[in-house]
Amino acid sequence: VVLFGSIGMIYMRNVTGGWWRPFLATTAGVILAILIDRLTDYFTGSHGKPVKNIKESAETGPATLILSGISVGFESSVWSILVIASTIFSSILIFGGITAEPFLQFTFILYGVALTGIGMLTLTGNNVAMDSFGPIADNANGIGEMAWHDLEDPETVSARKIMADLDAVGNTTKAITKGIAIGSAVIAAVSLFGSFITDVSRVDPTALTAGIRVSMPQVFVGMLIGGAIPWLFSSFAIQAVSRAASLIIIEARRQFRLGVLEGKVKPDYQQAVELSTAASQKELVPLALIAVLSPIIVGLVLQVEALGGFLAGIILSGQLLAVFLNNSGGAWDNAKKIIEDEPKDIDNNLGKGSERHKASVVGDTVGDPFKDTAGPALNPMIKVVNLVALIIAPIIVTYKNIGLGGWIIVLALLGAFVWAIMQSKREAPEIHITSEPPRE
Repeated sequence: VVLFGSIGMIYMRNVTGGWWRPFLATTAGVILAILIDRLTDYFTGSHGKPVKNIKESAETGPATLILSGISVGFESSVWSILVIASTIFSSILIFGGITAEPFLQFTFILYGVALTGIGMLTLTGNNVAMDSFGPIADNANGIGEMAWHDLEDPETVSARKIMADLDAVGNTTKAITKGIAIGSAVIAAVSLFGSFITDVSRVDPTALTAGIRVSMPQVFVGMLIGGAIPWLFSSFAIQAVSRAASLIIIEARRQFRLGVLEGKVKPDYQQAVELSTAASQKELVPLALIAVLSPIIVGLVLQVEALGGFLAGIILSGQLLAVFLNNSGGAWDNAKKIIEDEPKDIDNNLGKGSERHKASVVGDTVGDPFKDTAGPALNPMIKVVNLVALIIAPIIVTYKNIGLGGWIIVLALLGAFVWAIMQSKREAPEIHITSEPPRE
């Protein structure tokens, strides 16, 4: 903030409206990142009331634990989007009243929104460090759990407690960085939304003279479709995780039957890693097609006004859904960590192996594809959709009447879109449980 103030006073002292406006906009972006940080920490941190409530709900089984985590994710989405809305509104207040010309005033406000994004990005180093810390602490804890043999030794107990605490903190830091990433995606999308209108106006000044009005039926249709895309995208991302997990389970059971657990054969790690890598790369193709093709199809069929509504719907829906997925998954994970930290007492339903712990494992397993796949994937998806729309908008305005050739292209794109949906909806491999004895 101090450096932004210094640059504003020295470099921007003669700009229209005064140097203090850009300075305040970047400061608002820094505050936005900090507020999202604190909100995410509250909803996913092991010290916060939401996670403690999830832990308590484990007493009555996995169903109540999952319901409690879902409610936490829903609530956190509301507060996060209110913080982002307040930040965008601050740009309206900061850059409002500079000029009486509407379009120029609109440009100044969008410039302010872009500067809030710059303010958020000044914390990138901190975000990368926090994002790296989570997996490091998680893997270190996993190595410790496999390496410690004398679990009753006081030093081992102390070390396990330290690593469990660091792992819980890592879960929270990962959730924080994902929250900030999706917040920056929304800010960037709003700025790109302004670029979308500007590019269209340069090609055809009469195209969006009245703006993008929700009262226009085609705009509302575009908004409805845009709002639905993040849900379709997340559904297919979670199904992709399920299919890949099925392959890993089948491979693990095959190796168990060969006698890995009894030490008769060495585990084949390479096979499992290759299955996971190949699945992740193959599953990305239909998801990428959905993100790239949907704005092109909407733009060609419903025209540029509907494409604007499509972008608005995808920004709003994607932000709410991404924060829900990130925070509910992180909260379930840390609720499990708290239960695991309790002294083991099966009779009183405490610690590892208890019914409460089994319920928390179910919640954590559900939360992993939420927080590690579908939630983070919405961030680049929103940006990709906006960039594709920005590129395609001038073409759509130029060729309003697409003709026969245009409709052939639309049908081809629809065919590719349907193929992507069918690929994403294919069934997971069957998992067969067999009583076949281990082979020597």
